[in-house]
Amino acid sequence: MINVLIVEDDPMVAQFNQRYLEEIKGFHLIGTSNSIEDAMVKVNECRIDLVLLDVYMPGKRTGMDLLEQIRKEQRETDVILITAASEVEQIQSALRMGIVDYLIKPFEFERFKKALTSYRENNRMLQTKSTIDQSDLDLLLLRDGQDPGERALLPKGLTRSTLSSIYDEMKSFKDESFTTDDIAEVTSISRVSIRKYLRFLKDIGVVDETLMYGIGRPVYQYTLNKRNSPRLQPYL
Repeated sequence: MINVLIVEDDPMVAQFNQRYLEEIKGFHLIGTSNSIEDAMVKVNECRIDLVLLDVYMPGKRTGMDLLEQIRKEQRETDVILITAASEVEQIQSALRMGIVDYLIKPFEFERFKKALTSYRENNRMLQTKSTIDQSDLDLLLLRDGQDPGERALLPKGLTRSTLSSIYDEMKSFKDESFTTDDIAEVTSISRVSIRKYLRFLKDIGVVDETLMYGIGRPVYQYTLNKRNSPRLQPYL
């Protein structure tokens, strides 16, 4: 689980952020702080992986002061700014200090969800590998650089909704292998179409393909490559 601290002086906004966070798997709320001083205490006392940080806070110290302190102490803590501060100079300063994302109030839940799920998948990739190849690194870096509404383009003839349906069924097999017929039996999608999607998933490394020989014609069997599953996220 990813431990999260919400730093927000407006109780209503803090509550909304908490509710949003609870709807996304993989995160655990350590607590909320309504001042920079209290946030610094929590950062010192608890293992905080991610801070959802407002810039404008009561008193002389701002969220930028907390961000600067975290960086000076070289803590393994990431920061997403959630703030009404929209000045270019402010944003540039935050980016130079290595924030994960920047959400300008007011924002929609889908934008909040995108920021958190992208962070979760990137974190998962870095935690499960000792080395990564260029395609993984491009996914990690370019995903954060995409426009919030931008998605990777699917090959011609494939749709996101059908890809999502097939992927959901694939996950139900867990570590077991499956065939095109197995997916067709639980969906209303034709075998020809399923083969096209499985071919695409094989090309990006999300499924592994094995040709099995037995009685009759050879059969392709597939297994979900969980390590590479984050590669699919930009296409969904």
